[in-house]
Amino acid sequence: MPTTRVIKANGIDLFIREAGQGPLVVLCHGWPETSYSWRHQIPALAAAGFHVVAPDMRGYGQSAGPADVAAYSIFDLVGDVVGLVQALGATKAMVVGHDWGAPVAWHAALFRPDIFTAVAGLSVPPPFRGRGRPLELLRQGGITNFYWQYFQTPGVAEAEFEHDVARTMRVVLGGRGLADPNAAMFVQEGKGFLSHASAEEPLPTWLSEDDLAHFTESFRASGFRGGLNWYRNIDRNWELTAPWQDAQIHQPSLFIAGAQDAVITGLIGAKRVNELQRVLPNLTRKLIIEGAGHWVQQERPEEVNAALLKFLREAAPQLGGTA
Repeated sequence: MPTTRVIKANGIDLFIREAGQGPLVVLCHGWPETSYSWRHQIPALAAAGFHVVAPDMRGYGQSAGPADVAAYSIFDLVGDVVGLVQALGATKAMVVGHDWGAPVAWHAALFRPDIFTAVAGLSVPPPFRGRGRPLELLRQGGITNFYWQYFQTPGVAEAEFEHDVARTMRVVLGGRGLADPNAAMFVQEGKGFLSHASAEEPLPTWLSEDDLAHFTESFRASGFRGGLNWYRNIDRNWELTAPWQDAQIHQPSLFIAGAQDAVITGLIGAKRVNELQRVLPNLTRKLIIEGAGHWVQQERPEEVNAALLKFLREAAPQLGGTA
């Protein structure tokens, strides 16, 4: 069973779940989740000979959540993972991320190839730094109701999500979630992010009432502001990453996504998935799991675990050795 503790990294407190001994693997979750989203992966990877560590990311769960919006840039998020590796006494690690955790993992590999020897991203393709600020490009394209835009004004989405946290989590995780891009990704005028779905739908088979209760209690305690602040740095991240325009990630890499995930089925996402090797010249596998949606490591843990284990074993310099 994983153990938990709070560790100081990059100047803040990070709550972590960890298990196993061997080469270090860091698992980075996305929105709106916590380290609990890796509950199926932690024991499987630990049993295979890895030291697995999954933090509640900055602003989530029991980890620190700085008040300043600017404290959630991609530099801060990657800095937390670098600091975590150092705090664990390691010099090398393999990094895996899902949803927002995937950009953290991709950028960790991009910024610090001396530390991160292999990288896997779930659901979100690697960074293709575009020609302009993402939010600005949306406005120029006549789009004003994309969910990224709805999340920008502090307090608006927080009020909606925190009004009834149990309903929020049931709709986002247990409802249609990100399976219907028109419903989930665009917010109708005068309505909120959650207006597209009913909380009365039965939970999917992969999400139990106990699982849902765990996420609900976590967000009741932490609130949603920390996670939303990640979105409030989208344009700033574009500015900060200018030095890495057209840069490639040369470490061994893996991409996994659900075939029904709107992140990869939309026009932009589909194009990026088709062009992964522009950024990932050493991509070892692109696994698109039929019938799976956005919460892929929770929905299809056996397939995800098998792909991760194969990738990590091949990438580990010496299974069972020190990372």
